[in-house]
Amino acid sequence: MNKDRTMTFSIHKDKELEIKEVLTSVYDALKEKGYNPINQIVGYILSEDPTYITTYNNARSLIRRLDRDELLQTLVKSYLND
Repeated sequence: MNKDRTMTFSIHKDKELEIKEVLTSVYDALKEKGYNPINQIVGYILSEDPTYITTYNNARSLIRRLDRDELLQTLVKSYLND
């Protein structure tokens, strides 16, 4: 075992993964309830009004954990990098 090796991790990558997991869960909950998930998520992002997101499967509570600026930055970065 080499003790000189340093473990590194990226807090930024962890945050991006958290955002993706939350958005996926929220998307799935909205779809299961019969909503248009894209329209509802966009409405939430633009207004920050939590009523755009269903309480089903704790989706509203999940999305409110995210910082809106970080969410938007991650979305734009993801769109431009793909």
